[in-house]
Amino acid sequence: MAWVEQRGIRYRVRVRMTDGTVTTDSTHDRRPDAVIRAKEIDVEVARDTFIDPRGGRIPLAEWVPIWESTHQASPATWAAYRSHLRLHILPTLGPLPLVDIRRQHVKTLAVALGKRLAPRSVADVIMVLSMVLQEAVEDRRLPFNPCRGIRIPKGIRAERPHATADQVAAIVARQARPSDGLMILTAAYTGMRWGEIAGLHRDNLDLTPGSIYVHPDTGALHEVEGKLYLGPPKTNDSVRHIRLPRFLTNLLATHLADHPHHTVFPGARGYHQRRSNFNRRAWTPAVAGDPQRGIPPILPGMHFHDLRHTHKTWLIEDGIPEIAQARRLGHRLAGVRGIYSHVTEPMIANLVDVLQRRWESTQPDRGDGTVRRLRPVA
Repeated sequence: MAWVEQRGIRYRVRVRMTDGTVTTDSTHDRRPDAVIRAKEIDVEVARDTFIDPRGGRIPLAEWVPIWESTHQASPATWAAYRSHLRLHILPTLGPLPLVDIRRQHVKTLAVALGKRLAPRSVADVIMVLSMVLQEAVEDRRLPFNPCRGIRIPKGIRAERPHATADQVAAIVARQARPSDGLMILTAAYTGMRWGEIAGLHRDNLDLTPGSIYVHPDTGALHEVEGKLYLGPPKTNDSVRHIRLPRFLTNLLATHLADHPHHTVFPGARGYHQRRSNFNRRAWTPAVAGDPQRGIPPILPGMHFHDLRHTHKTWLIEDGIPEIAQARRLGHRLAGVRGIYSHVTEPMIANLVDVLQRRWESTQPDRGDGTVRRLRPVA
């Protein structure tokens, strides 16, 4: 039951809860408005849709731990959520009670973040805030989610850069450490992710046929909140056998003969190396150049991950679409269904060899007794 009480020059709506306690639902400047709200409460109680106003008075900073205790996500996802909460959400909105967070608070936060973060990052932060507040709605602490319907401009995503075989060779030539260049070659010619290469164990590299096996349980290196550990790769299709080009097999054999590590590409100070350390040392200067030293850029804006795009496209640029198609089919072999269900990895390998020999036999002599090779880096 709800009723109206005058307190000073304002009117408050009082409600007797099921446990016998009395609380204030809201205050109004005019008595007719308070009477309307009291009648609405009686209807909501009858329909079992009334929201106890005391539940929404908890500050956002106190509600977040309650939300965290029951929300389920992977360790990497949790690391991103906690980072957004700690750096962007709680410093601004943490002291506010849930019921006091308005749509304008959310839009103001988005505008402020947009001045120093990329549009995609802003959208991710608001998405986390929306999840936290939506759980408060489901817990009947809030009548609605103030983040609902707020659109964050995502900007125009630039096309992912990819390197030709000559550009890959130029990037490798700029590496001060041979092992860094070998990692780049492995990524460019196999399409493996950083975690799959950095976590590659010696037991999963077979140099006799020249293949790499991405293990389903320990096939990738993960970094979560500063800790490195081996775990499953990003997707189920990543669990696969990868056939290596002959020149890359020879390079890896020479590398392992000189560095007999359990991990093929270990870090300088530990068993595994961090991606951030590799990027600072080898990747960014190699691609973007170094103006202070007069080194021109090769592919500005390219990241190590873009070598996966390179792996899928550079064969087409050499004018050999049949081989590119065979490579792509082998790359996604684990997910092939229907008409290709009978295709096996050796069949793909044989197809690539046949197509390459056929193509090489049609190439004119350069004058020095050789023909243009499919893999100029070799």
